[in-house]
Amino acid sequence: MKTRITELLGIEYPIVCGGMMRVGTAELAAAVSNAGGLGIMTALTQPTPELLKAEIEKCQSLTDKPFAVNLTVGVVATEINYDDYVNVICASGVKIVETAGRSPEPFMEKFNAHGIKVIHKCVAVRHALKAEKIGVAAVSIDGFECAGHPGEEDIPGLVLIPAAADQLSIPILASGGIADGRGMAAALALGADGINMGTRFLATQEAPVHDNIKQAIVNMKETDTSLLFRKFKNTARVFKNDIAVKVQEIENAGGEFADIHSYVSGKNQEKAWTTGDVNAGMVTWGMCGGLIKDIPTCEELVTTIANDAKAVIREKLAALAE
Repeated sequence: MKTRITELLGIEYPIVCGGMMRVGTAELAAAVSNAGGLGIMTALTQPTPELLKAEIEKCQSLTDKPFAVNLTVGVVATEINYDDYVNVICASGVKIVETAGRSPEPFMEKFNAHGIKVIHKCVAVRHALKAEKIGVAAVSIDGFECAGHPGEEDIPGLVLIPAAADQLSIPILASGGIADGRGMAAALALGADGINMGTRFLATQEAPVHDNIKQAIVNMKETDTSLLFRKFKNTARVFKNDIAVKVQEIENAGGEFADIHSYVSGKNQEKAWTTGDVNAGMVTWGMCGGLIKDIPTCEELVTTIANDAKAVIREKLAALAE
């Protein structure tokens, strides 16, 4: 498949595995890239810049295909020297970076000097336009259906993707609610140049989380997510487990963030990922979990989604136009 995204990134299929905290490891990124998509490691999954350097080198040993590093800025309470992580990325030879959270503007001069293409994740068209203005190569536009932080305006992808396509000149990745070839075909029809998936790649054989977590995604319905932190204007979509229900109860009773911090800590999420206890912490999944019915390899997943999207376009949509 050839789109502006495949040409920009040098990949076979316009399918990206978005950066996921504690999940974006060298092994998962390499598996997606070897399958013909773009795998993304997550910089802050590594506690230190030195460990990130080693993880990038591991990924380079596992694939000779393009892969990216995600740098998410300003969404964790821990104080982080982002410049140290940026320096490691720039020195590593990696040529694609996914940024999220705050604007990547403070790092653009250094990224540009090292020939690094930046994909910035956005939840609003105005944010995407600002990213385009500061020189990013592409944007990932995240609809309200997405896992993690969908913003505060609640605009679903069916509206947000074409709204972005109408105003942007740079390539667009559609993100949020996409888990199969039908979603990919729809995203392309709406004006996107490719897709960015997180939850769907969690339910793959290479994802570094417990099998019970993957099976829980397979078992979930599209209604099994919750929106937390709305009162703090930091909305997050997560799986509706015991922790999510408890946090919502505290929020609705007027509680402050200090009252819920212990429930939603990264330590508890790590416990859920590693032990398979889906109620151990807050786990970040999107609504598209309701569409996921199996746990394939990354190669099987990427190939199936690409082939199914082609079939929808060539057979169903083309037939309707006759």
